[in-house]
Amino acid sequence: MYGRTRRFYRAQRRREEIRGYMGTLMWIVTVLCILIVAITMAFQTSKASKVIAAEAVTVDTSVLLDEKNVTDVAQAVTSGQMFITNKAQEQAMIEANRVIIIDPGHGGIDGGCVFGDIMEKEINRKIAYRVVQKLRIMGYNAQLARKGDQYIDKADRVDMANAQNARLYVSIHQNSCEIDSVAGIETWYDESDETSDSKRLAMLIQQETVKATGATGRELVSDPEMCVTSKSAMPACLIETGFLSNKKERENLSSAEYRDQIAEGIANGIDLYLNPKTMYLTFDDGPSEEYTDMVLDVLKEKNIKATFFVIGEYVRKYPETAKRIVDEGHTIGIHCDVHDYQQIYSSVDSYIEDFEKAYNTVYEITGVEAQFFRFPGGSVNAYNKTVYQDIITEMEARGFVYYDWNASLGDAAKNTASSEELIRNAVDTARGRREVVMLAHDRVDNTAYALEELIDALPEYRIEPLTMNVQPVHF
Repeated sequence: MYGRTRRFYRAQRRREEIRGYMGTLMWIVTVLCILIVAITMAFQTSKASKVIAAEAVTVDTSVLLDEKNVTDVAQAVTSGQMFITNKAQEQAMIEANRVIIIDPGHGGIDGGCVFGDIMEKEINRKIAYRVVQKLRIMGYNAQLARKGDQYIDKADRVDMANAQNARLYVSIHQNSCEIDSVAGIETWYDESDETSDSKRLAMLIQQETVKATGATGRELVSDPEMCVTSKSAMPACLIETGFLSNKKERENLSSAEYRDQIAEGIANGIDLYLNPKTMYLTFDDGPSEEYTDMVLDVLKEKNIKATFFVIGEYVRKYPETAKRIVDEGHTIGIHCDVHDYQQIYSSVDSYIEDFEKAYNTVYEITGVEAQFFRFPGGSVNAYNKTVYQDIITEMEARGFVYYDWNASLGDAAKNTASSEELIRNAVDTARGRREVVMLAHDRVDNTAYALEELIDALPEYRIEPLTMNVQPVHF
């Protein structure tokens, strides 16, 4: 009996020892597995980061990376590295992470245009991959509508984008023409959908791609029948980046460096669309009998708010136009009461007297207590050199804010300038500025006639009215 009991406890101890050994072994195996997974993930992340870094500084190679090897920077940015403090920020984060669909046109059995061994579907694919890579490096959530050499019906691609509530849809194609000398870049969109901003997207992609490549910018085309542009629920466009029927453009499009320039232009156009610069469009010397209403008609059609620095005597002369400026949501400021430089700038008291008369007129007719003013001729000019500093001190002490400008149509300096010249002046003086205060005059006929085309010539700018939160531009 004693022997059996001893053997029982000995066996029990052995089982306990074995269980202890197994427990220790399992713990060791678990730790090893965790280490292996961590090392593997670190290696893959490092590898992907090196790919991104290399792609950021080099042009497209003949062997393109598969989409799965491109690090999704947008996901990294929005995965907890930014602290959300309120609902507005949260909504902005959600909006920022909405996907941008880049569609390489054609694919699979649909080769598109084919010239010898050059197939449109392959050119489209290579450009689209580079666009996605560049957008992701910028921090956007970008995806391809097709991967590899898949055939996906174009309607299915748009349906997929709609189902994803995509932010933008950009389709990449190549052109062809029976006349082989025809060359250049075209961009298509649907202007019939007034709820979409597809035209501005198309304009920016066309503008930036032409700039990046030096290619000919042919035209923007509105086509409500095209599937990609008409069936999408988000702003969308289709860019024809060149003519494969043209020998020179075919050679260019076969070049990885040129394709990279195209991709750079498309990505920059998308970035400017989503992160526009700001312009404060300002009009001096009105209101006028005819041209201010023409200006207001264009602004209303385009849903743009501007700032009008008015002259008191003209507000009294055209009170209904002055009221319309305010009723349609534009900012109104004081320019002067009578546009007589010698009288206004004869002394500080003369300036204040003129200002107060204009201020009271604006208040009596429109109900607006103007907060802004603009010096006739600007804050520093040939007539006010001895008094401008004292005027500024006095006006600021009274709580008023003055604005000069940093870009101009040049419509006051040359009253006979053509609309084309005015637009060119505006574009040239605005170039490169992140914030622009644009000077125009609503008593000049060609300014009114040029305004719609001027706005279209600066699609990278979001136009806003001046407010007390805007940092004043001073000479």
